[in-house]
Amino acid sequence: MIGKLKGLVDGFGDDFVHLDVGGVVYEAFCSSKTLAALPQVGHATVVHIEMIVREDMIRLYGFASEAEKQWFRILMTVQGVGARVALSILSTLTISELASAIALQDKTMIGRANGVGPKLAVRVVTELKGKVPETGTLDPGVLGFQAALGEGSAGGNVTDAVSALTNLGYSSAQASAALARVVTREGDGLATDKLIRLGLKELSS
Repeated sequence: MIGKLKGLVDGFGDDFVHLDVGGVVYEAFCSSKTLAALPQVGHATVVHIEMIVREDMIRLYGFASEAEKQWFRILMTVQGVGARVALSILSTLTISELASAIALQDKTMIGRANGVGPKLAVRVVTELKGKVPETGTLDPGVLGFQAALGEGSAGGNVTDAVSALTNLGYSSAQASAALARVVTREGDGLATDKLIRLGLKELSS
């Protein structure tokens, strides 16, 4: 099995990269975020690899980080999510946004990815609830706070503050992460208006 490739970028396609490793060129399919993070042709790079072997094909999938690779694996444990859909989700959301969307049970956020309909989005957030790759993508305190929001066990003032920030155009992941930092410092007894002001300050910093 191939776990990682170190070599020179040999070329790009719409959804793959060619890597020259000692004169052997490998083709690895990647999310758009991984492709954007790779250097230009001719430059050295390291790509984390997931190799999928089937009767009719052997295909490599490449990732900019081990965390992204772990999320790819966990996404594919959901019924109806294959490699193409998993890459689509990882092309649409950062791994932190993905972790937040699952913690918050935010099916709308997952549904932004191409190929993910409403039913599949619900399945993703439901089946992956509480599952985070071992590499971790968020501070445990932030993730716990977001899980409390998703379960409806957070205080009403905090919930109202998250709602207000999302109404201002921030994603639920951004709003909850900002307020998690505020609550960690200040406690959860602050009035809603103060939480909103401090949350906005976190988001603008």
